[in-house]
Amino acid sequence: MNALTQLDDLTRSLDAVRAGQLGTAAFCRAARGHDALLQALPPRYGEVLFGLLDRLESSALFTEESCSFSQRDLLDSLTLWTDKARAQLDTRP
Repeated sequence: MNALTQLDDLTRSLDAVRAGQLGTAAFCRAARGHDALLQALPPRYGEVLFGLLDRLESSALFTEESCSFSQRDLLDSLTLWTDKARAQLDTRP
């Protein structure tokens, strides 16, 4: 699977989490496995993604929004990450 295909898959999975069709743990496991995508991006993208995923996994431990672990904010940040990753991939030769 190439980087753009993996990014599309990650975006669809993120939408499924928002819709309640995919659990947080399953999403995080899958997101961590997108090696082609992460290799196609600068190293900082991986660092940021893994940090967001760590916080998202932690937020799943809470049933309500917490000021420290807002799942909605983390999903918004992941959406922003996918947008920036797509822009980065679009600028590659």
